[in-house]
Amino acid sequence: MTPWIAALIALFIWWFSTGTILMAVRYADRAGRRARRNTTLAALPLMALGAYGAWWSASQTDVFGIYVAFLSALALWGWIEMAFLTGIVTGPNTMPLPPHTAEWERFIRAWGTLAYHEMLLGATLVALGLTLWLAPNPFAFYTFAVLFFARVSAKLNLFFGVPHINVEFLPEALSHLASHFRIRSLNWFFPVSVSALTFATGCWIERLYSAQTEGHVTGFALLTALTVLAALEHWVMVLPIPDERLWRWMLPAPKPKAEQQTNQGGHHGL
Repeated sequence: MTPWIAALIALFIWWFSTGTILMAVRYADRAGRRARRNTTLAALPLMALGAYGAWWSASQTDVFGIYVAFLSALALWGWIEMAFLTGIVTGPNTMPLPPHTAEWERFIRAWGTLAYHEMLLGATLVALGLTLWLAPNPFAFYTFAVLFFARVSAKLNLFFGVPHINVEFLPEALSHLASHFRIRSLNWFFPVSVSALTFATGCWIERLYSAQTEGHVTGFALLTALTVLAALEHWVMVLPIPDERLWRWMLPAPKPKAEQQTNQGGHHGL
């Protein structure tokens, strides 16, 4: 399998899995809190499959094993993200940010909105690292690590401030998050973020071209594509690119609200 095919598969899986999660969350959001909880519980086998797939694929170095590792990491990530978007695993702070809050308090309050979720992601990353670091096939860990650090970077940029933030896909359970975002021309951390992602992309490409097996070629092609997508999501925060159109057409209408905040274009805030 050529690296280009693997990259296209990664692109499709990213688009399809994101749309599926957004669709499930939107339907649950329309039905209320009980539906959000039931949706998260119904998807729990995804977490189990991801954990089993990551363990099983650890010793499988062929192309199939690499894809199982990649999909297993996405399954783990997908369930944790769904638990966050449905409001089941978030943080102790569910209140909007009061106006004129001091910067240090703003950071503490922002951390409080997603603390449990971030700790669950961190614990999963550590568990994968301890299990797979020396395994013949560590690509489940690599995949989850790319997603984890790219997400932390994106959230820090939303906190420090970027020009384009789209809250269209924020569910009702997380509507308070919009008050913790900051819209500004640019922040000091953005160049650091995109430089790190660009460097990581270069490292994956170097490993891709020095790979000795078809499995490793596939794995590093998948990681390269995923990291490029993460970098693109960062650039969407500063460039007027309407990325929400990729999924808006497939989602049901949101639950009617008396007053809805929209900042068109930019990062989807997930």
